[in-house]
Amino acid sequence: MAHINKEFVSFFRDLGKNNNTEWFNDNRKRYETHVKKPFASLVEDVIARIQKVDPSVKIKPADAITRINKDIRFAKDKTPYNTYVGAVISSAGKKDKSVPGLYLQLSHDKSLIFGGAYVLDPVQLKKVGSRIAADLGGFSKLYKDKTFREYFKEIKGEQAKRLDAEWQKVAGKEPMIANKQFYFNTKLKASDMLSDDFVDTVVAHYKTALPLN
Repeated sequence: MAHINKEFVSFFRDLGKNNNTEWFNDNRKRYETHVKKPFASLVEDVIARIQKVDPSVKIKPADAITRINKDIRFAKDKTPYNTYVGAVISSAGKKDKSVPGLYLQLSHDKSLIFGGAYVLDPVQLKKVGSRIAADLGGFSKLYKDKTFREYFKEIKGEQAKRLDAEWQKVAGKEPMIANKQFYFNTKLKASDMLSDDFVDTVVAHYKTALPLN
């Protein structure tokens, strides 16, 4: 049975046109009924399925789901709400976004699924680079895997302008050693999240991302 329905789509389409506190408060019941509860149920089912292939993911939906309220303190766009819902599904959930896992984001017009590592501090980045350098063939095999390419196509990430001397030679064989992020994503149609097998789709993406994660 599908968790998400057309009322979810309708809410976010309307929010995009009325992104203010007064409208949101007037439509809070719509949000609670057609967005918050169904998305939490979806995430709960996804986590339960993922735990069977990755027992380290012991989180609950509340540990994964991000707030719909935006942090507008330093933003140019002062509209108060995100026009999507998101969940960080990993062993750490949303409290530590450096831990590789899966990020699911649903809005009225698309579904996005991300994997890999996006937020890395210098120590973590050094560890990732060292792991790649120690097994260039293994790393290459993972991102060239046919199923990975079908689901995510490629690894993305901004590259450092300066590279440690020990990795400069490695970069000739594997340019991604210079990456500051290692993430991959796919965009699905909005209609996909309305299907009965959307949980299957999300879990299949997690399984495909797991070796690289």
